[in-house]
Formats: sequence, C-alpha cells, structure tokens
Amino acid sequence: MIQGEFDEIGQLFFEIDLIAANGENFPTIALLDTGCTEWLAINNQDLQGLGWRRIETRDVQTAMGETTLDTYLGKVVLDGEEFTIEVVAGAAFRETLIGAPWLRQRRLVAHFSAGLLTLE
Repeated sequence: MIQGEFDEIGQLFFEIDLIAANGENFPTIALLDTGCTEWLAINNQDLQGLGWRRIETRDVQTAMGETTLDTYLGKVVLDGEEFTIEVVAGAAFRETLIGAPWLRQRRLVAHFSAGLLTLE
C-alpha cells in the first residue's frame, strides 16, 4: 500500500520512484490523473536524465486534444514493486502523471474528510 496526499484543491499525489537506465533511483511526486489513459506521462525535460529508450512516436488524446508524443520504455517503483511500462513524454506536461491504467491493478481509497489516501 502506498500513502498519498491531497493538495488544497483535492488533487491526488503519490511518491513513486523512476529508475534510470543506469539503475539510479529518482523519487518523484506524481499526480494521479484518472483522465490520463497512459501509465505515466512526463515532461521531456524531466525525462532527459533517465536514459530510457524511445520505442515509438504516436498520437495520444490529451485534455488539450490529440497530439503526437514520443513513447519510451521506462521503469518505475510503486509500492515497493518495480514495473516496466510505456511512458509518454511531452513539453506540455507540467506534472508527472500516473494514469488510469494503475487503477486496473490497484485499489484507490480516497477519504477526503479523514485525510486518507492510499493506492493498494
């Protein structure tokens, strides 16, 4: 189980680890975006130091419409478990986003009044 936090407007944040190609671990705060259909979306600038391999360029539907993004094969650690996932990268991403596919594998518990946020 991974503990998360709410911000003042109710956004859901979790700490995850990004694993660089050289094995180095980079903890980061990621916003859970249930409207995001990707496992992980990251800003191009944040991606540079990870050394992940680009696998394709494809069209992706975003909140701002359809756009073409590069897709990488990346490694993340969530709740102590390492995953190899597809990651989209673009200049428009202000936050690192974890998307709805995680909710197919994990249960989200968000109890705002109790201040409880977990991804199990």
